[in-house]
Amino acid sequence: MRISATKIIAAVAFLQVAAPALGQAPKSLGQLLEEVRKGTAAERSENRRREEEFRAAKDRQQQLLAEARAKKAAAEAKSKELETTFESKEQELPELQESLRLRLGTLGELFGVVRQVAGDTAGFVRGSVISTQIPGRSAFLDRLAESTELPSVEDLEKLWFTLQQEMTETGRVTRYKANVIGADGSEGVRDVVRVGVFNVISQGEYLRLDDQTGKLVELGRQPSARHLSTAASFASAQSGMAPLSLDPSGGTILGMLVQSPTLEERIQQGGLVGYIIIGLGIVGLLFAFYRFVYLGIVGNKIKRQAKRDEHDSGNPLGRVLSVYDENRSADVETIELKLDEAILNETPALERGNAFVRVLSVIAPLLGLLGTVTGMINVFQQIQLYGTGDPKLMAGGISMALVTTVLGLVMAIPLVLLHSMLNGRTKSLVQILEYQSAGIIARHAEQGGARAASN
Repeated sequence: MRISATKIIAAVAFLQVAAPALGQAPKSLGQLLEEVRKGTAAERSENRRREEEFRAAKDRQQQLLAEARAKKAAAEAKSKELETTFESKEQELPELQESLRLRLGTLGELFGVVRQVAGDTAGFVRGSVISTQIPGRSAFLDRLAESTELPSVEDLEKLWFTLQQEMTETGRVTRYKANVIGADGSEGVRDVVRVGVFNVISQGEYLRLDDQTGKLVELGRQPSARHLSTAASFASAQSGMAPLSLDPSGGTILGMLVQSPTLEERIQQGGLVGYIIIGLGIVGLLFAFYRFVYLGIVGNKIKRQAKRDEHDSGNPLGRVLSVYDENRSADVETIELKLDEAILNETPALERGNAFVRVLSVIAPLLGLLGTVTGMINVFQQIQLYGTGDPKLMAGGISMALVTTVLGLVMAIPLVLLHSMLNGRTKSLVQILEYQSAGIIARHAEQGGARAASN
């Protein structure tokens, strides 16, 4: 039997691969031939096994193909059946819709009202501070407002309960815990006091509801001290009645109060002229107070001197009486002139500073007018640059300009009153001196007439 070179080469290659697996190599040509024979037999056996598997798989593929074709035919039949059913149902649908509309009757209108009420209530609930205590109510209302089906009895009862709950909580003052965002951005749980749907207070400060997050936010700027004092006392109260600055608008009035400038900010709006007016006003008030104290002390000394016979040179009346003692021997006209001269000498000391107070009372409103004029000039310059499209810009500038006028009037009015009081006090003291001087002259004239009659 002849063996081709190709088979020998294949056998050699097979032996080169199989030899390491066998752990030994052929030692002779006979052994090599035996190994080639065994390899060829094994290869044929493997090929027959593969052919049988292929034939079995081919038969299985034919069976699967037949099953798939059967399923396709069944699906096509079902599709035709469904198409027929769809066409028939499509023809029945208008009749059923009309029948449904007639059966619903007023229920359709009721459904529309329910959806409208649910939508309105959902918007109101989202903006209500009660939702910080009772969250999750708006989700149900939104679902009911967007529903396309008739509401169930449970939905109607829940809608009624939500409305009743909102009305009931509106008239309650409740203390509970809620997430509060501070003015610095920090968030934490605090004890809050809710007054109906109007105000929420925590730690003596007012809070507002953030519409976007649905959380309570501490106002960046609180209202004036008198409102905060009532809030603190109301939050600390455990029972009974307590005063509180209530905002019935739900935050609008409170926002306006917060935006209104404080006294310090008003003064700062006056600028340099405003500070000058305040400085002059304080100087005038202090000087007027000093003059009142001085005239009070002098008046007490004059009253005590009028009750004593000894003449004290430490007060105006004492000094006037001392002039009389020094000129007892003179005639009436000379004594009268001497006393008038002494009163004239005492009058400047009593009237000193009154003119200064009056000057300040006149200067204050003039400075206020000056500040207003300069402020209006700035307003017109802003109008020239930015136009009149923003009324707030003009209103704010005019408001700042008028602050100096207000400051000037505030300082001028008390200074005018104080000047009038100082003048009245000074005149009363001068009148006491003149009254005492007239009495001395009259007594001296009587004494002179009595001596002349006796002679």
